[in-house]
Amino acid sequence: MVTGHGFRDHFSHDPSRYSRFRPGYPARLFRFLSGLCSGHERAWDCATGNGQAALAMAKFFTRVVATDGSEAQIAHAFRHPSIAYRVARAESAPIADRTIDLVTVAQAAHWFDQDAFHAEVRRVACDGAVLALWGYGLATISPRVDAVVGHFYRDIVGPFWPPERRYLDSGYQSLSFPFSEVETPSLHMRQEWTLDRLLGYLSTWSAVHGYREEIGADPLARVAKDLRDAWGDAEIARPVAWPLFLRVGRIQSETSTRGGRF
Repeated sequence: MVTGHGFRDHFSHDPSRYSRFRPGYPARLFRFLSGLCSGHERAWDCATGNGQAALAMAKFFTRVVATDGSEAQIAHAFRHPSIAYRVARAESAPIADRTIDLVTVAQAAHWFDQDAFHAEVRRVACDGAVLALWGYGLATISPRVDAVVGHFYRDIVGPFWPPERRYLDSGYQSLSFPFSEVETPSLHMRQEWTLDRLLGYLSTWSAVHGYREEIGADPLARVAKDLRDAWGDAEIARPVAWPLFLRVGRIQSETSTRGGRF
């Protein structure tokens, strides 16, 4: 779906489901990012989605501005007194010049107009502020389950992934990043999930929504039996892990003639 502002929205078809089934990011990630920042007044969580990263950042920053182009995602985001939610595109943030100590983008940087976003980051950033982009690909559960999920990802819904998905598949290494990079630790997201929770997570994939829209059927029905067979007892909670890929850089801000709005 493309909004009237040109924002391509892949996630508003069921934002409450997105909030329930997406995995959480490790606390160590936010401790690491906070430790890189010399100031802790304001952070910007761009493309915040359900606000889970913004919520974690609120422990370390006095104020968090959390923006997303999707009104539906903002409506369902986690509330916190230190978080100000705004509906806005990544390339045009309602934030004053040179006021941000940390900019974060979780699992979303590949959707942006890169040059315009980088210019916006430089505009809002204090000197020496930090930009952090991160994402994740397929989870690891067990060899049998992973094989079924991989088949689903590539062969069933693969044609319905937007082209920007290639940046996630490359671990963001093919994504433009014109900032002075900082060495990052190895990080993982870890959960204990039942089979139903895994199916709920798979249902939030944008390619699953694209398949349903075009084909008029649920693609998960094509792998449900194979997943049940691979999983075993569906009530057993199994460990699920996603390796995070992370790109972090320091920003030299640029003076802008555009006025701030936050």
